[in-house]
Amino acid sequence: MSLVVGITGGIGSGKSAVTRKFEDRGITVVDADIAARVVVEPGRPALAAIANHFGADILLADGSLDRAALRQRVFSNDAERSWLEQLTHPLIGQEIVDQLEAVTSPYAIFASPLLLETSQRELVELVAVVDVPEDVQLERTMARDDNDEGQVKRIMAAQMKRAERLEMADIVIDNSGSLERLESVVEALHVQFLARAELGT
Repeated sequence: MSLVVGITGGIGSGKSAVTRKFEDRGITVVDADIAARVVVEPGRPALAAIANHFGADILLADGSLDRAALRQRVFSNDAERSWLEQLTHPLIGQEIVDQLEAVTSPYAIFASPLLLETSQRELVELVAVVDVPEDVQLERTMARDDNDEGQVKRIMAAQMKRAERLEMADIVIDNSGSLERLESVVEALHVQFLARAELGT
């Protein structure tokens, strides 16, 4: 894999809209959120360990993980959250690496909300931050997730500050405009990334 571009951004910034446009161009997108779901699928050792630790009622009738129930159990219990993170984080990391190593497109996109807060930063050559003003983040997230304003503001407060993210970016993708404008921005970046991948830089 010659070039891995990391894409991140705050909640409601439109990371998925951006990564879908790269997928439309035949580029493989490895998504940290999807990797986190894969490692706890039925038949995986992590799911058995979670059920063993929290009890069988943490599973749904079909044998898959009841995410809402697990979130509730670990949300207000630091010790339980720490246990879960120690189990899953190394597995998620390995799953991401395995997926990146299997990429056959000229370059890869690695999408992660925690790219800049974790060692995932070491997996990418370039960091692209999808950015919108905070009032747009708030508006989009409330419309999308049916969350009230207070809850969205708490989520935003728990994430890295916008100014800090922008300071760490190699590339800023302004996603406050139209989808047509985003299309032309992604096309220009795609051409740039292809050229870099070809040069092996």
